[in-house]
Amino acid sequence: MTDADAASGSVGVVLVAAGSGSRLGADKPKAFVPIDEDPILLHAIYAVHGVQEVAALAIVAPPEWLEAAQELVDLHLGCPCFTTRVVAGGAERTDSVRAGLAALPDDVDIILVHDAARALTPVEVFERVIDAVGAGAAGAVPGIPVVDTVKTVDDRGIITGTPDRSRLRAVQTPQGFLADVLRGAYAGGLTATDDAALVELAGHDVVVVEGDPLAFKITAPEDLDRAARLVAEGA
Repeated sequence: MTDADAASGSVGVVLVAAGSGSRLGADKPKAFVPIDEDPILLHAIYAVHGVQEVAALAIVAPPEWLEAAQELVDLHLGCPCFTTRVVAGGAERTDSVRAGLAALPDDVDIILVHDAARALTPVEVFERVIDAVGAGAAGAVPGIPVVDTVKTVDDRGIITGTPDRSRLRAVQTPQGFLADVLRGAYAGGLTATDDAALVELAGHDVVVVEGDPLAFKITAPEDLDRAARLVAEGA
C-alpha cells in the first residue's frame, strides 16, 4: 500500500490550547482570551469544524481550564460531525501534543497539529495540508515567503551571513502528517521546536504548502487587536 493509499481516510486534529497568555498581559490562558466576544479557542474550533475530512478532535487545554474548554464544546459545537475530547496539556508543547495524540482514535490516517492561537486560519490552509499528505507526503506544513532581509549573527551580535530569502518560509500551522509517522516521531524521545522538525529528525521529508497571512499567531496585544479588527470585518 502506498503512502497516498494510507492517507486516503480520516483526519484527526490535535488543537493545542495550553499556552499561558502571559505575553498578552491576560489574567487567563491565551485560548480563553476573547477576540471581540468569543474566546480564541472557539474561533479555532470553528475553523476545524469547517474541514470536512476531520473525524476526531483533541483539544489540549491547561489542566485547571478543562471544564471551561468542555463547556465551549458543549455549547457551541452543536453538530456531532466528529468525536471531540478535551485533555490536559503538559509543561512543554511536546508534552501537550503527546497528550493530544493519545486522545485521538488509533484509526485516523492523517494527524494535524494546530495552534489555537492561529485562530483565524482559513479552511483552505487545512485542505492544502491534507491534500499534500493525501498525495503521498509524509508531512506537510503551510508557509509564507519571508519578505524581510534575514541575517545570521554570532554571540556578539556580529553579522555572519545573509540567507537567500527566496529559499526561506515562515512556517504556520496546521502541520499535517501521516499518523504513523507522527506517532513514531513522538515515540522516539526526540525534541524539536515544532512537529515538522521532529518528523525531519526522525528521517522523513516534509513539504511546504501555501500558507495564508490570516494564519498569524496571536502572541502580543497588537496581534489580538489585529484579530479583533479582522473578525469585525468578517474575516
